[in-house]
Amino acid sequence: MDIRTGLPLPSMGEIMAQLTVYFLVEDYLNYWLHRLLHTKWGYEKIHHVHHEFTAPMAYAAWYGHWAEMLILAVPSLAGPALVPCHVTTLWIWFAARLVESLNIHSGFKLPFNAEKYIPFYGGAEHHDYHHYIGGQSKSNFAPVFTYCDYIYGTDKGYKYHKATLAKVSFYQSFCF
Repeated sequence: MDIRTGLPLPSMGEIMAQLTVYFLVEDYLNYWLHRLLHTKWGYEKIHHVHHEFTAPMAYAAWYGHWAEMLILAVPSLAGPALVPCHVTTLWIWFAARLVESLNIHSGFKLPFNAEKYIPFYGGAEHHDYHHYIGGQSKSNFAPVFTYCDYIYGTDKGYKYHKATLAKVSFYQSFCF
């Protein structure tokens, strides 16, 4: 990676453009690697450790097999390798990725959550369903955005689940 360390510091526009590219690249690559970790071999040998948490909490974000941590580090480094940046941007990227990973594993739908402001942002609810289903999960592989799940049809189970919960909630509102 060609990381700049000197002056001038990058502008806010440059940082935001690079972070956007990094999130999109990381999300796409992570989707496919995560999906591979849900194959029979990948799940039994590596990914089952991360899924010991069926009701995620922030600690679960980085709880996993050492091989999984190495595999999933590749997408996080791919963006900066493709689009070189200043070291300041790299640190902002690492911090943003860490906070986002903790957020989707937190189990909380916070009032200031990004899913209200960013199109196709999955958030904790999206990823909670993935952990709820566990090893059999064939949906919600995307870590940040939901566009890959939508494009490749791996969000159908989640959409059905949400529709069912909405119906139950609707009927319960009349019964109680």
